[in-house]
Amino acid sequence: MPQPAIQLATAPAAKTCLALILGEGEGVGAGFSRLTPGAAEDVKASLAALGFKAARGKTQLLGRPAGTDAVALAVTGGGDLTKLDDAGMETIAASLYHAVKGAGFDGLSFDLKGYQPELVARALLAFHLASYRFDKYFGQAKLDKAPTLKNITLVCDDIKAVEAAFAPLAALRDGILFARDLVSEPANVLYPQSYADRVKALETTGLQVEVLGVAEMEKLGMHSLLGVGLGSRKESKLVIMQWQGAGKAQPVAFVGKGVTFDTGGISIKPAEGMEDMKWDMGGSAAVVGAMIALASRKAKVNAVGIIGLVENMPDGNAQRPGDVVKAMSGTTIEVINTDAEGRLVLADALWYCQDRFKPQFMIDLATLTGAMIIALGMDYAGVFSNNDELAERIGEASKAAGENTWRMPLPPQYEKQIDSKIADIRNIGGRPAGSITAALFLQRFVNNVPWAHMDIAPVAWTNEQRIPTVPEGATGFGVRTLNQLVERFYEQ
Repeated sequence: MPQPAIQLATAPAAKTCLALILGEGEGVGAGFSRLTPGAAEDVKASLAALGFKAARGKTQLLGRPAGTDAVALAVTGGGDLTKLDDAGMETIAASLYHAVKGAGFDGLSFDLKGYQPELVARALLAFHLASYRFDKYFGQAKLDKAPTLKNITLVCDDIKAVEAAFAPLAALRDGILFARDLVSEPANVLYPQSYADRVKALETTGLQVEVLGVAEMEKLGMHSLLGVGLGSRKESKLVIMQWQGAGKAQPVAFVGKGVTFDTGGISIKPAEGMEDMKWDMGGSAAVVGAMIALASRKAKVNAVGIIGLVENMPDGNAQRPGDVVKAMSGTTIEVINTDAEGRLVLADALWYCQDRFKPQFMIDLATLTGAMIIALGMDYAGVFSNNDELAERIGEASKAAGENTWRMPLPPQYEKQIDSKIADIRNIGGRPAGSITAALFLQRFVNNVPWAHMDIAPVAWTNEQRIPTVPEGATGFGVRTLNQLVERFYEQ
């Protein structure tokens, strides 16, 4: 079932649930001027009787307000409206959606007259993100249980001004929702070739897309990446996206782990929960989503996005524990555990990126380690970096984007954990500091280019809604942070 139709108007739609914002401490909110004085006082009395405090994100449904054709009234708390910012408006709008989506109304009219166009645009973005559903494979019985809300009208003062403010946010929305779709797809539908085909189709946005197959990667010496896919019948791919928005300027670069399904290979995972490993390509999806956002809003930057697409399967041709492979850089790697495969993919993708494009910096994103979940729980991504300025900028961008990150250390004394007795390096360093040693492994392949590694294992997928704009399932985490990073620091 499609998302609700969302539109802008200068007056509420007929026979819909009317939603108004009430700030903390307000007797009757400014938006309540649409009601008759008597109706406004009745609403005030009802809210007082119910103990409604107008806390941000809280919504109270009431009966039909007198003097209107609305079918019901939804009063949504705005908190301290003197401190209302973009993030606050997103929380208000997304929380309102969840409060009314299953209440039986076909339509909702959210009265935002008097609010700046930029804030109305944020509410529009929030409705798009909060109402996301991946129900592509639902039968009619499940579709019949979908949210009843079919139409959302945002009432504003100046439609054209809101549309102008929303234009770059529409590009961001497109990137986030595309990333969520990628992560949600099952592995029998989304595998390296079909994934590459979807990215190739994005050339309509202005992206330049190249796809390298096994033969091309073998010529480049990418045996670290290729080794991961040896046990699969699905051919591994390397996809390169370029956005040219700043002439001959040095590009920024994003690299993503795209393991479309991860059984663990010969070091096979336990059966329980293995179905979740369809989203082991969440880092690559974030890179694709970010590139869509940059291209769609015509960002004034040159950007490169590279994703390594493999399927990690066990068969008679699969890579074994104890095998030694040579990466594109010439580094030899002893494969101790075939389930530590993401770093093997990224090793070649990172080296290829810095060697070909000479970027200002590289940021890789990957659902890399379960140890990251142990370290930070389910609400933060870990950030590792060889460059303080880049790490600080990622922290600032992620905070502004509403995506939680936490910088982690890269202590050189832990390098000894990934030392191999028969090769240059081994692909796993044991249980202690597992996320750190994984990052130290990746650092070997960045060739001193400013670099950051974002381990998004905790946040690429959620089994419970923690943020109103992020429903259960694929989150699209990373798209907002990368877009914000470029917008704040790297556009010309």
